[in-house]
Amino acid sequence: MNKIGIAIHGGAGTILKSKMTVEKEFAYKKGLEEALLKGWKILENKGSSDDAVTAAIQTLEDNPLFNAGKGSVFTNEGNHRMDASIMNGKTLNAGCLSAVKNIKNPILLAEKIMDESDYVFLSGSGAEEFAKLKNMEFENDEYFYDEFRFKQYQKALKENKVQLDHTEENSEVNSEVNPNNNLNGFTDEKKFGTVGAVALDSTGNLSAGTSTGGMTNTKFGRTGDTPIIGAGTYANNNTCAVSCTGDGEYFIKTVAAYDVSALIEYKGMSLKEACNEVVNKKLKSIGGEGGLIAIDKDCNISMTFNSEGMYRACINEDKEIEIKIYKD
Repeated sequence: MNKIGIAIHGGAGTILKSKMTVEKEFAYKKGLEEALLKGWKILENKGSSDDAVTAAIQTLEDNPLFNAGKGSVFTNEGNHRMDASIMNGKTLNAGCLSAVKNIKNPILLAEKIMDESDYVFLSGSGAEEFAKLKNMEFENDEYFYDEFRFKQYQKALKENKVQLDHTEENSEVNSEVNPNNNLNGFTDEKKFGTVGAVALDSTGNLSAGTSTGGMTNTKFGRTGDTPIIGAGTYANNNTCAVSCTGDGEYFIKTVAAYDVSALIEYKGMSLKEACNEVVNKKLKSIGGEGGLIAIDKDCNISMTFNSEGMYRACINEDKEIEIKIYKD
């Protein structure tokens, strides 16, 4: 049997231990562990990497601490618009969706698009229509309501700002909304709300998936890297599987997820070297902040980021669980 392994993330950014309560840190780590073990159990039972990835992400989508599914933030219109994607490394098949509402688990819809449609990317009402045809679970607006998220939204509306994920009351991460969609000029505090998973199963197949609720008070139908294959998500059995979190615009510009794979395939880099090149050199050189998780065909795992922290966890055949939030 081949080696098996899985890694997950719950977002990156300015995550400081000095500003984290003991209770909140425990809750985040517990949420990460629960999601990790859901995916790991599937791999241990010789399940597929696709199923392990979707199970882990679904668990994070059901946890309001993370900005995906139930924990999704509010848009400028006062609703929730979610994005997700998944990719299989053996077939290179993928399923992606953007700007969907009221779907309980967007990652499950992404999997349906990959497995049961002739398409790769569906959006908005069309994706929702497909979800209904496939009997996907929908929830009303109240399910997605969270008081903390709503307060974020009210403050962002008042200040006409875009806010990224879990930013605390007195330390927002904001940027002025303008026609050029310039998301630079962040303050010192920012957190990128995305969840993701990558896995290698016992048959040697790799998979990657990512899901997000976007940014608070976002306008103009803005879409980040999460649902874009090659930018926020990528998997190829010849190289690796990657899921990203961070400044979406920069991950799109650098085609970050695919670039990790390309550096391994065409330059012969190790997974660690390729992730470092993309995250700490290419992204940083143009002002991009965030991180990624990746696993290669040999079950090496990398959880690389250039921000202050990244909610992350992994486990492989050694069965040693690693759960971290801050810089080492």
